[in-house]
This record gives sequence, C-alpha cells and structure tokens, in this order.
Amino acid sequence: MTSLENLIGDQLLTPGSPGWTTAVTGFNTAAAHRPDLAVAAEQPDHVVRTVRYAAEHNLPVAVQATGHGISVPADGGILITTSRLSGVSVDARAGTATVQAGVRWDQVIAAAAPYGLAPLNGSSPLVGVVGYTLGGGLGPMARRFGYAADHVRWIDVVTADGVLRRADAVGEPELFWALRGGKGNFGVVTAMEFDLMPVRTFYGGGMYFPADSIEEVLDTWRQWTAEIPESLTTSIALLRLPDLPMVPEPLRGRVTAHVRVTFLGVPDDGERLLSPFRGLGPVLDTVVQRPYPEIGEVHQDPVDPMPVQERSILLDGFDEQAAKALLEAAGPGSDCTAYVVEVRHLGGAAERMPVTPGAFGNRAAPYVLATISPPDGMSASVLAALEPWGNGLAYINFLNGPGAEKETARAFEPAVYERLVELKGRYDPANLFRFNQNISPIGGRAS
Repeated sequence: MTSLENLIGDQLLTPGSPGWTTAVTGFNTAAAHRPDLAVAAEQPDHVVRTVRYAAEHNLPVAVQATGHGISVPADGGILITTSRLSGVSVDARAGTATVQAGVRWDQVIAAAAPYGLAPLNGSSPLVGVVGYTLGGGLGPMARRFGYAADHVRWIDVVTADGVLRRADAVGEPELFWALRGGKGNFGVVTAMEFDLMPVRTFYGGGMYFPADSIEEVLDTWRQWTAEIPESLTTSIALLRLPDLPMVPEPLRGRVTAHVRVTFLGVPDDGERLLSPFRGLGPVLDTVVQRPYPEIGEVHQDPVDPMPVQERSILLDGFDEQAAKALLEAAGPGSDCTAYVVEVRHLGGAAERMPVTPGAFGNRAAPYVLATISPPDGMSASVLAALEPWGNGLAYINFLNGPGAEKETARAFEPAVYERLVELKGRYDPANLFRFNQNISPIGGRAS
C-alpha cells in the first residue's frame, strides 16, 4: 500500500477513509464493490501508475465511472474510479467531442447543444460515456445514425502492461477493434473522441396506455415498425411502476404500455406517423417537438440509484405470436415482477456495419428484448417465452447485475468471440481486468 501511495498520493483510498464510500458505490446497487484499495484517478498518469502496480503485485483491477453497468463486483484488488476524469471538449467545425473517462452523456449533450450538435447517447443521459460506448451503444437515434461505437475516432487506453496506448484504425487497429464491443476487458480507457450528429431538435417522448389496451397497442406497434422510416427510432415497454407520489397518477401501481419515440423529421410528419397510437387513446402523451437536451424524456429512465439486473435476447422477428407470448409472460395477470420489459426496434443504420468495423456486431436482428428487474425478480420466464424468436445472441449492455458474467459469450458470434479471446490473451494474459462481463484469455463459452 505504501508504495502505491507514494506513486499516486491522495488519490489512494482505503476502507473507511474520506471518499471511500462514494468511490466504491455505483448507480446499480444490486452488487457492491469490496476492493482492498480504490484509486480516484484525476489524470491519466494515475491510471498508468495504478495498473503497473496492480500488474506487479498480481492484483485484479475493476473500473467504475457511474456504476450503471456493474456485472461482477470487485472482491479484493483495486478499484479505479474515473469519475474525476471529467473533461469534455467539442470541436464544432469537425463535428466531434473529446471526453475523459468519467464523463456522463448529459455533460456531452450540454456541451454540444449550443453548436446544433448531439451525441449518440443512451436512453439515460446519466450513464457514463465510456462503458456505454465500449458495449456498442444502442441509443434513441440508432436507426438514423447507428451505434455509438460506430462513430468512435480514437481511444486512449491503459493496457494490462501499464502502457498508455492510442488505439484507432491505423495505430493499434486490433485493439481498436476489440475495444469497440469488448467492454472493459482490454484496459482502462482514459479518453476517447467520437463524432457528433447535426441534430438540434427532435419530435419525441412517450405515449402510455392502460392495461386493457396493451394487447391492441402491442399488435399496432409490431405492424407499424415494419413500415416506419429510418428517421424514427422506437421501442415499446411493459412497465410496472410503483404506487408512489412521484409517479404520474395514471401509471401509479399499474401495468402499462409505454411507446417510446424519437423522430428526426418535420413535426407534421411525426404527427402523421403516430396517429395510429393516438387513436388508441393514451392516458398520457408526452410526444412533442423538443430541443435535443430533452432526449431523456423519451425513456424516462430512473435518476436515483436502485438495485436491478438486466438481461436480453436478440429477436429474428416480432410477429403476432411473439406479441401474444410477450403479453402472456409479462402482461397484466402474469407472475412477472420486472420493472421494465422492453422490445426495441433495430434495423436502419443500426443494421449496417461502419467503415471501420469493431467487435460489436449482431446486426441482423430487427429487434432486441430487454428486461430490467429486481435482482431476485421474475425475468427468466419472459426471456424463455420469447426464445423461439431469438437468434441465440444477446446485447452486452443489457447484461448487467448478479450472474450476468455467465452470459458474456452470448453477446458475440462464435468467430468474433474466438478473436476476442485471442486478443485478450495478447493484451491481458493474466486477466487483470476480470471484474466485468469477462472474456477469459483461456476461452470457453458459457452454456
């Protein structure tokens, strides 16, 4: 401990010291980090020195920015918290943003908006940029612009040998490929640069429907998604919201359907596209023309820490029988206890590979099913019910919470996973970075 303290000074935290609880606690409280030491990195060199020390002493390393995507809690070892690496800069002429490792999406949104630009953030603006992007990054503009990982220009990363490398399409191209989809398996990212999109406003929000309308809403949504343009990204969620004062009265303590919409076009066209749903009588309709900084209003994700687990399967289709299976497994009257059971519509730009491909693939599926439930909640039965329409794969950013690491291999096609295993063996042969959706350097696919 003394030698590491000499290397990084006050950034070293120990159990019980000021800042310890903040450093080790993340948004998802379903799992708790219990490292031996924590490092509150304030500059890339702190990460370099910590990783070198960890490698020399054979200590595993965990990394946390916001803690939304925890899968394996750190049990011993060193936790590097990157939340103090909070720099953001926007190059309006180039249409890019450069961020440090602890930056959240709301910070990028605020920095880009004055220039009429927007990032490919996730449904929650409070999620960290880096972890989200390393898992692909499926956001509310995905059908128009693709995944966040598709638009990364370079990544600065400290690999297990304690070397700070810049990975891009020319320098360290294989590492660049692995980072964009391989999550946190290949090092500690300290910064990255990515493209911003020319978006000032959008027509979007949500429409909520009562339990007795869910079957008709599901059927309308599945047929509607076969016709809509790429400028419209949408999902439908079955919600179980608590009976609490902060929940709007029509949704409080009830099972409801939530149609989520982001349309990048003329508002009148948006009105026309959504007319089938307005004819079904939503109990709450928040879809209006909005400035991009209001993008969080589409999904209305929680803003306070809570314990959850997330699971997912990619669907080859979502036909009438699939909708019925979903309703039976997760609708009113079922034993489902998931807070959210969501089907996201993919396709469009999300289906196309970028000019510089990364490890994130699985683009043929037109839908993805995701469940967000209490750690001991009933979500396995929902996934099983839709398995006949699944392609055997999952979306890695929707594999979080207790036990998620057992399903990591399901996020990759076999050839991609084998290549990732080979690169893991090259860049992290001791599996120093294993408190994550882990790819072991010795291989093996979970059943």
